[in-house]
Amino acid sequence: MAERFVEICRASWRREPAVWLITALVALVHFALAGRYDIFRNELYFIVCGRRPDWGYVDQPPLIPLLAAATQLFGTNVWLLRVPAALSAVLLVPLTAAITRALGGSTTGAWVAGLAASLSPMLVALSTVLTTETLEPLCWTGLTYLVLRAVRSGEGRYLYAAAIVAGLGMQAKYGMAIWLLALAAGLLATPARALYRHRDCWRAALLALVIGAPSLVWQQLHGWPFFEVIRPAVGGTNFTGTPIRFLIRQAFEQNIVLAPLWIAGLVAPFRGPRLKHARFIAMAYAVAAAIVIGAHGKNYYLAAAYPSLFAVGAVGLQSLGRGLRTAWLALAGLAAAVAAPVVLPILDPPVLARYLAATHLAPPPEEAAAIGAPLTQLFSDQLGWRTLEAQVAAVYRALPDDERAHTALVAVDYGEAAALDVYGAADGLPPALSGQNQYFLWGVRGFDGDAMILVNGDPDRLARLCRSTEIAGQIGAPYVMPYENDRPIILCRGLRRPLAEVWPAFRRYR
Repeated sequence: MAERFVEICRASWRREPAVWLITALVALVHFALAGRYDIFRNELYFIVCGRRPDWGYVDQPPLIPLLAAATQLFGTNVWLLRVPAALSAVLLVPLTAAITRALGGSTTGAWVAGLAASLSPMLVALSTVLTTETLEPLCWTGLTYLVLRAVRSGEGRYLYAAAIVAGLGMQAKYGMAIWLLALAAGLLATPARALYRHRDCWRAALLALVIGAPSLVWQQLHGWPFFEVIRPAVGGTNFTGTPIRFLIRQAFEQNIVLAPLWIAGLVAPFRGPRLKHARFIAMAYAVAAAIVIGAHGKNYYLAAAYPSLFAVGAVGLQSLGRGLRTAWLALAGLAAAVAAPVVLPILDPPVLARYLAATHLAPPPEEAAAIGAPLTQLFSDQLGWRTLEAQVAAVYRALPDDERAHTALVAVDYGEAAALDVYGAADGLPPALSGQNQYFLWGVRGFDGDAMILVNGDPDRLARLCRSTEIAGQIGAPYVMPYENDRPIILCRGLRRPLAEVWPAFRRYR
C-alpha cells in the first residue's frame, strides 16, 4: 500500500508539478508564520471546551474544540495549535485543482485554480488561526469535488465519501448546512438531479445524518442554545449592508483581480455543453449567497464557496493567451502580496499598525464588537491574554490566604475566562467562571460568591450585588481590543444572595 501511495504521488507530481510547487510554497508560508502571534481569543475558548469533552457546546459542534485541546496535550504551544489550520490551507490547493481536472480542465487550468485558492486574502485569513471556520473551505470544496465525481461517474463510492465529509463538516461548524442545502438545490435545479435516483444517494444521506447527529441531539437536549447565540446576527446586528455592498466586499476580499475567475465559474457552465456538469455548482453558489445575505451573515460565511468557483472558472478561461494569463496572475499575486500583512502575522504589531494606517487596508467592522480594533480584530484578539492573566493573578495573590481559598474568578466574556484557565494554571488560579456561552452551563463550580474577583465588570452593577466592592487593578495591553483595555478588576465581598441563586442573571449567549 505504501508503494502504491508513493507511485500515485510521483504520477501526480509528473502530471501537475506547478500545482505541487504552489502547494509547497503555501506550506512554507503558513508553517513558518504559524507561531508568530499568540493564541486567538476563540482558540483559547476552544482549548478549554475541548478539555471538557462533550457531544456539543452552546455555540459550536465538538470537532474544533477537541482538535484544539489535542494539540495542547503536552503544554501550551501556539505553533502546534495552528498546524491543523496550516494543513487546511495546504490541502485546499490540490483539492481545488482536482475539481478543475474532474471537469476536463487542462494542466494549466488546474494550477490556475490552485493558485487562485492560495491568493484569496479571505481564504488565507481563515487558515491563519484555528476556528470553526478554518476547515470550512476544505469541507465545502471536498464535498463539491465528491458530488461532481458522483454526477459524472455515477459511482456510489463517491456519495459515501461525500457523506463522511458532510457529517464531519457539520461536526466542525453548523455552517456546513448552508452548503448542503445549496448543493441539494443546485442538483435539483439542473440535469444533475438524476443523482437523486441513484440507489446509494439516500443511504449516503443517512450516513451523513448519523455522523452529524450527535451534536444536533446535544443541542436539542439543551434547548437549542445555538439559535439563541446567532439570533442577534439574524436579527440584523451584523454590518452586512445591502446585497450589492455585500457582494462588492466579497469581490475585494477574495482578491479583486481574481473576480473574473469566479464570475466565469458562475457564467461559463450555462454558455455551452462543455461545463454542463458544473451547473449545479454555480446554482449552489447563488443559493448559498441568498441564504447568507438573507440571514445577515458575515462576509466570511460565504468564503468557502469560492474555491469551487475558481475551479470551474479556470476551465472556462483556460483558453486565455499565455501572455495575458501571465500578466493577469502576476497582478493577482501583487494584490495578494499587498494584502498579506493584513491576513498573515508577517509584521510585528507596531509595524502592522503603521502599515494599516498608511494603506487603509484594515477591513471595515462586521459587527459592533469589531469597532475600534487597533490592528484588525483577527490580530488584536491574539494579543494581551498572558498580560491579562498576570494582572488578575497579581490581584488574586495579594488576597489573604484564608480569603483566597474561597475567592471565585468571574470574567465578562469567554475570551477572558479562557485566558485565565489556559494560562492561570501555572499561577495556581482557580477555574474561571463566566456567564457567556458554554461557560454558563459549567455553572459556579462550587463557589458561593462570598468573595469574587470580577474581570472587566461594571462597578455600578456590582455595587448593587455586593456588600462591598473595590477596584483592585485593571486589565489592558497595547493593541488589544478596546473593550479589553483599561478595564477594571473588581473585588467583590459578600454577595447579597448566593452565587448559584443569581447565576441565571449572568447568562449571555452570543
